Parts: sequence; structure tokens; C-alpha cells
Amino acid sequence: MIQTKPGKQAEADMPAKEPIKPGRKTRRRLARELALQGLYQWCVAGGTAEAIEAQLHETREFPKTDEKYFSGLLRGVLANVPTLEEQIQPYLDRPLKELSPVEISILLLGTHELKSHPEIPYRAVINEAVELAKSYGGTHGHRYVNGVLDKLAAKLRAVEINARV
Repeated sequence: MIQTKPGKQAEADMPAKEPIKPGRKTRRRLARELALQGLYQWCVAGGTAEAIEAQLHETREFPKTDEKYFSGLLRGVLANVPTLEEQIQPYLDRPLKELSPVEISILLLGTHELKSHPEIPYRAVINEAVELAKSYGGTHGHRYVNGVLDKLAAKLRAVEINARV
């Protein structure tokens, strides 16, 4: 048996954590979760936004989501990956490609929301990304996601943040 350091088990071997309050997810939360699944699939296997979206349409969760928001997230991220990656990279301590596919997907999703959805408060965007990281990411991935998006929000949402002071 191969021994690993505690907390260092490969992410692929870890089961997804169960949500704290099943059945209480909003349609937007479900849309983000499905978009995350699609982005994860894209990171691991590639594919087009259309093909990934069509596949996710077939899931039992899809009718419960905000379908328009889901589609906008998935297509918006995939249409702008190079720009989003360029915006994220300065706030990372290593190349983006060295992060897990889950963390990459969450950071792309959060960055897209910060950039393209000013109607959603930046704290809500960060909180949603952190919750996704807690549910689907590695042990301390949520802390990393929080730190990166917090720094990025200071740049992308400076007016909103300064208005709070």
C-alpha cells in the first residue's frame, strides 16, 4: 500500500462532499454547479461548449437550474478562456496549469462572474466560488480560491469595493 501524507491524497480519489443542506439550493447555485461540471469536463477532456451543454441538458438536475444563467456561464467562460486566464495568473503562486482541474474551473467561473455580472455583488460571487470549492475541490482549495478571487475582485470591482468603505 502506498502511503501519502495526510491531506495529500490525489483529488481524483476523493469523493465529492455532500452539500450541507440538500434540497435548498437555488436555481442559480445549481446552474453554477452544472457549469462547473461542464468546465471540469472541458479541462479534462476538451470539447465544445455546445456538446458539453447538450450533455448536461440530459442530467436530472438540469430542469431545476436557471437554464439561461447556466448557458451564459458555460458559454461565456469557454468563449473567453485566454482572457480569463490572463487575468487570473498574476494572482497565483504558480502557473494556472499546475492547479487541479476543479480549481481552474472554479477560478475561471468566478472570474467570469466578477467581470461579466456586475449586478451580482462581488462578495456573493466569491462566496459562491468558495462554496463550490468546499463541495468539489481539495481539502484547502476553498482558501486558495478565496484568496485569488479576493485579490482579483480588488482589480475588477474596485469601484464597488471602494463604495463600501
